[in-house]
Amino acid sequence: MRRRDTFPSAAAAAALLGVPLEGATAGLSALPDEKLLARDPDKYWKKIRDEQFLLPNWRAFLNNGSLGVAPRPVVKAVADYLHSSAALEMDYYPRWGYELMDEYRQELADFYGCKQPEIAFVHNATEAMCTIANGIDLKAGDEVLMTDQEHPSGRGCWQMKAARYGVTLREVALPIPPKNAAQLADVMTSAIGPRTKVISFSGILTTTGLIMPIREICDYARSKGIVSVVDGAHMHGQIGFRTSDLHCDYMAGSPHKWAYAPAGCGLLYVREENLGKLWPSIASGSWNEQKLNAARFMNVGTNNRAIFEGMMAGLRFLKQLGPERVYARIHELARYTSRKASESKHVELQSAADDKLYGSLVSIKHKRTDLEGFHALLKKKRIWAVLGPKPRMSSHIHTRKQDIDLYFETMNEAFGG
Repeated sequence: MRRRDTFPSAAAAAALLGVPLEGATAGLSALPDEKLLARDPDKYWKKIRDEQFLLPNWRAFLNNGSLGVAPRPVVKAVADYLHSSAALEMDYYPRWGYELMDEYRQELADFYGCKQPEIAFVHNATEAMCTIANGIDLKAGDEVLMTDQEHPSGRGCWQMKAARYGVTLREVALPIPPKNAAQLADVMTSAIGPRTKVISFSGILTTTGLIMPIREICDYARSKGIVSVVDGAHMHGQIGFRTSDLHCDYMAGSPHKWAYAPAGCGLLYVREENLGKLWPSIASGSWNEQKLNAARFMNVGTNNRAIFEGMMAGLRFLKQLGPERVYARIHELARYTSRKASESKHVELQSAADDKLYGSLVSIKHKRTDLEGFHALLKKKRIWAVLGPKPRMSSHIHTRKQDIDLYFETMNEAFGG
């Protein structure tokens, strides 16, 4: 594919992703020397932030769990594709919505540990969860079991199913914080009843950041003939896993949170044996072509392929950094946040004491209710964090320890040190 002057495409990407034009047009830098990582990890990751991301020094960003930050290679990939597609430089239609994109799906399947026919591109985890909920055959009186900590989108798809078809929903209260993974598995599996047909839960809970014992729950569900659905919105890029090892029937994913993808990129996993059982929510001309496997759920009409070029660039960026290094770094920052929260007199830690039960999401609870002044200070100091009485804090490799320190210093300023 021929690459011309990237300025027009960079301008388009800048508008699309909301980044400064000068940042979008800047050349890409090589990763820092690995010797620096061994010698001074904080300096290494600071260099990654400065050279690989567009974040200004004045921004403290502690809300990666809502929407992640696209690094420079991702912005460039989107920009280049927008330009090339506008110039019709390729020999295929520059879109997605009917194309199978088998090579990209194979690369994702290899990385996330599943078979290529089992994975499809969607726009986000909400769309994937709705595809799953709408596509599973259930009748009035059938029960869907969930936790009481599901994301509204992970709950809403089943609520609509209940309103439309008379399906029953039941929530299981999870302990906060839990003692261990075994307790969580026991709470979930012991709640299964004679009418339970589906068990749907988040692999990493959006509220507390808790990593659920997915395989244990899914194995038990399978032994009872129950369908297992995992809302994996926070999983791809935050922790390492192989999808096939989880033994779930379905999974939704949002790589725009932790895997550096642009907004508008999602993943749908359908276990191979279920590919012919799930009804599509959007019917194109090939809605019933079973030979397409999971790609059948990608036949949704013409869409913007540039964002998926960005998603693949994000995956390759993650692989270039070294996934285990990334997981270790963001977990280190989470432990640092947890320690700062434990030392604060203004909040109670809601995350588990056992750090094996969380990745990079840490949940706290304010002891005070008069938070307006604190929120105003956060805005004044350009600290981007979740607000409210029970906020979660989520760091990525671009987060600096000084950003976390600043958050708690601001809290002390607002409430008194």
